[in-house]
Amino acid sequence: MPAVSTNDLKNGMSLDLPEGLFSVVEFQHVKPGKGGAFVRTKLKNVRTGAVLERTYRADEKLDQALIDKREMQYLYPDGDGPVFMDTTDYEQITAPRAALGAAAGYLKEGDSVVLQMYGGEIVGVDLPAAVELEVTQTEPGLQGDRVSGARKPATLETGLQVQVPLFVDIGDRIKVDTRSGEYLTRAGS
Repeated sequence: MPAVSTNDLKNGMSLDLPEGLFSVVEFQHVKPGKGGAFVRTKLKNVRTGAVLERTYRADEKLDQALIDKREMQYLYPDGDGPVFMDTTDYEQITAPRAALGAAAGYLKEGDSVVLQMYGGEIVGVDLPAAVELEVTQTEPGLQGDRVSGARKPATLETGLQVQVPLFVDIGDRIKVDTRSGEYLTRAGS
């Protein structure tokens, strides 16, 4: 594994620490008037999402983790987890549900995603900023109920539940923000 100096840290960089695989959320170089310089970091565990704050000496060496990003196509759900196909060599892999986290609610068969791989293990998923999904279940909007900003729950084709405006009906296609899980707009039919 390549070693990286704490002076060369960047946001988003992945590190292989004894506690696990971490991504740099933020860092700050501090040079006090007395004593040696140090680097204050905020690290996020890639597997669990836990945030850790650590302080390192300036120019301390850490193991950098090289994350391989591979474009994959979601094929179908399986008992063990979703099955993906690598778009370059057509190799199929089954991803554990825990590795996908909330991203599984935004995937439908045939979608392309970028899987983050580390040593053959899936450690994350890069989704587009928004996805189009069909509403499969929701209560009908009542005539005359036009309260500004009122919302109702809706279930989408992937099983994901979101809050939508009252005018959205079953069969409508909507855009959902994959970062926040919020309704954005109705999509063209």
